[in-house]
Amino acid sequence: MLVTLQNAFKIKDIRNRIIYTFLMLVVVRIGSQLPIPGVDRTYFANWFANQSGDAFNFFDAVTGGSFLQMSVFALNITPYITSSIIIQLLTIAIPKLEELQKDGEDGRKKIQKITRYLTVGLALMEASAMAIGFGRQGLLEEYNFVNIAMVIVTLTAGSAFLMWTGERITEKGVGNGISIVLLINIISRMPDDLVSLYEQFVASASNYAKGALAVLIIIAVIVATVVFVVFLQGGERRIPVQYAKKMQGRKMVGGQSTHIPLKVNTAGVIPIIFASSLMQFPVVIASLIGKNQGTGIGAKILKGLTSSNWCNPKEPIYSIGLLVYIVLVIFFAYFYTSITFNPMEVANNMKKQGGFIPGIRPGKPTTDYLNKILNYVIFIGAVGLIIVAVIPIMFSGIFGASVSFGGTSLIIVVGVILETLKQIESQMIVRNYKGFLND
Repeated sequence: MLVTLQNAFKIKDIRNRIIYTFLMLVVVRIGSQLPIPGVDRTYFANWFANQSGDAFNFFDAVTGGSFLQMSVFALNITPYITSSIIIQLLTIAIPKLEELQKDGEDGRKKIQKITRYLTVGLALMEASAMAIGFGRQGLLEEYNFVNIAMVIVTLTAGSAFLMWTGERITEKGVGNGISIVLLINIISRMPDDLVSLYEQFVASASNYAKGALAVLIIIAVIVATVVFVVFLQGGERRIPVQYAKKMQGRKMVGGQSTHIPLKVNTAGVIPIIFASSLMQFPVVIASLIGKNQGTGIGAKILKGLTSSNWCNPKEPIYSIGLLVYIVLVIFFAYFYTSITFNPMEVANNMKKQGGFIPGIRPGKPTTDYLNKILNYVIFIGAVGLIIVAVIPIMFSGIFGASVSFGGTSLIIVVGVILETLKQIESQMIVRNYKGFLND
């Protein structure tokens, strides 16, 4: 691994890309500490600490603490992620977008342009809601038009700048820029979480043996979860495909064998993000309007939707929310995969190119076979996602071990690191160097 890193830095192009990425990430972290003019940061920190639920915890994690500190990057790249998901979903409903998606590089650039405009629009809406909603409650030092406008412009510009930064990293650095920015944000929060775990379970232990045992358990859980995520992200079902030989001029061509790779985790973290967002939306709205307190049926429903109340032995009734969450994850896993992978289209393309799955007739039998395999793979992937997501929730509910790097964060971190290493490896292979993943 160290030898490979040395070899990577010996190659001028790769070295410059890595350094460029590093410097851009330094800018991102500096911007995450810059305060917004006219904002009372202590107010928001106190407001955040007084929230009974965890609706904003994941949002704060993916923004690298910028949201909690109300920095110029408080919105971070979340508007871009949301707009990308919206555009991806709209390609199914709007034929014009579907045509652009299939139109090669030109179509991709047009969709990217639409995504940028939508990102700025979403950032403007979110910034306005935060400036007006929180401003009335004391976020602004002076609640007036100038301060409101300043917060809106700053938050929108910060989100747009990070979008630009991500695109520049993709173009001139290594890996997918938006994913790299998201990765560094999540990693930046992990030291604080580890310190919190140490103080809660190790430093407070009654004797050395219990403290050592707590350290071993924490390390074992983290390592086991990361290893499981690595296998989940890398696992795939390969469906063999055979292409028939055909005459071209005086030569027989074709006849090669290949496969269709179906990833076990076909939808990535999208099902967890969708399920979490859907359940947290009522909690967020209730928190913003101050209706999240009380003992009525509405307050109990909101507590059931909050993951910090799940798996609590003292209040098991709220764990019903966990069952709803699991059902939603499975549903969105099937839903998202159904709009990104079309078995009928794949079967038709294979038939046009003279390909077939051994033992399966072309046409409808191939479509049915792909649907059957896909449903099985999706379910296995969804179960894997649920396991990764539920482990931190269980430890939080049973032991009170609340950390920001939950299952979703770990999947993002591992996935981005593996993808970035593969990209660096491919660049090194071109230059006849042994890559990371072969060490």
